[in-house]
Amino acid sequence: MLDNLISDPLQILAIDVGAGTQDILVYRTDQSVENSTKLVLPSMTRVVAREIEAATRDGVPIYLAGNVMGGGASSGAIQAHLAAGLDVYSNPDAARSLHNDLDRVRELGVQIVDERPVDARVIHMRDVDLAALRSALSAFGVDVPPLVALAVQDHGYLPGAGGREFRYEFLQSMLADGGDVLNMIFQQPPDYMLRMRAVASEIPGAFIMDTGAAAVLGALGDPLVAEAARDGAILVNIGNMHTFGIAMRGRRIFGLFEHHTGGINAENLRWLVDRLRTGRLTHQDVIDQGGHGAAFHPEYESSGAFDFVAVTGPNRHLAAGLAFHQAAPFGDMMLTGPFGLVEGTLQRLQALGYNVPVRSLSPDLLL
Repeated sequence: MLDNLISDPLQILAIDVGAGTQDILVYRTDQSVENSTKLVLPSMTRVVAREIEAATRDGVPIYLAGNVMGGGASSGAIQAHLAAGLDVYSNPDAARSLHNDLDRVRELGVQIVDERPVDARVIHMRDVDLAALRSALSAFGVDVPPLVALAVQDHGYLPGAGGREFRYEFLQSMLADGGDVLNMIFQQPPDYMLRMRAVASEIPGAFIMDTGAAAVLGALGDPLVAEAARDGAILVNIGNMHTFGIAMRGRRIFGLFEHHTGGINAENLRWLVDRLRTGRLTHQDVIDQGGHGAAFHPEYESSGAFDFVAVTGPNRHLAAGLAFHQAAPFGDMMLTGPFGLVEGTLQRLQALGYNVPVRSLSPDLLL
C-alpha cells in the first residue's frame, strides 16, 4: 500500500482536524516549508453544522450518513434540529458522533436506522472531505498528494466496556511505554479509537496522530522550543475546544494534562503549568477543575523541574501576561499540528525502511 503512495519528490497532505478549524499543509521535499501550500479552513464539524442548520430552516428531516466524526458544532446543530420538532435519522456509525453509546443517542431522540427515509435530507458525517480539497486546490494548479497524515482527538470507546476512560488508558499506555512522541503515530490505531479508525478506513494508508501529540511534535520546529526541550520544557497547545499541556525532555513525554479551553484562564493555566513542571500535578487536580485529567510517565515525579514554557494554538491569548514563549514553528503558529504530522510521517517512513529525504524540524532531537 505505502509503495503506491510514495512519490518523488515526496509529498504529504497533512490535516490537523480541530473543533474550529482544519489546518492543512501540502508538504513537498523539493521546496521550503515556508513556500508550501497552506490553508486554514472551517472544520468539518462547522461545515456539517451549517448544512444541518439549512435543513432546520427548511423544516425537513435529516439522515446522518457516513462515519463517526468530531462533535462540537455539528452535535449542537443536531440537537437544535430535534428541538425544532424535526426528525433526525442516522446510521449507527454516524450516530456515534453524538455519543459512543448508541442508547444515549436514542435518548436524545435520534432514530437509528440502516437506510435513509425517502423524505430525509442526507448529511454526510466525516472529519475530512478530500474531494472538496481536490476541487479547491485544483483551481490553483495544486494536486492533492496521495500520502495523507491526519490528526484527530479521539476519546476512545469499546462497546460493552462500560464507562472506562479509554483516552487516558491510551495516553497512559503511551507514556508507560517510554513516552516517545514518535510512538504516537499510527496506520492501524487501537480498536477502541473509533474516530481514528474511521479516518483510517476512509483514507487507506494514512498516518494518524492525536491532535495533542501532533502539536507537541510540531512545536519543536520553533528553534527556541527545540533548544529548551533538550533539558526539559512545558509545551501547551490552547485549541478552540481543548487545551493540552505536556512536560517533555528530548523526545520523551513525562507528564501531560488536558482541559476544556472554555475552563482555561491565565490564573488556572499558571497553576496547572507550575504543578506539571515540578512533578506535583495529579489526575484528580485536573478533574477537580472540570478538565479531562492527566497522565504520567513512571518517572514523572523524579524527572525534575521543566523551566521553559511555550504556548501555541488559536487561543494562546489566554496565556497573555504570563512569561511563556509564544511558539511559532516556521513563523506559522496555526500550522503547528500539520508540521508535527509531517515530522512524524517522515520519521515513521524512515523507520519502515523507506529512503526518503528528511528535513527534520529539530534534528538534534529527532534524528
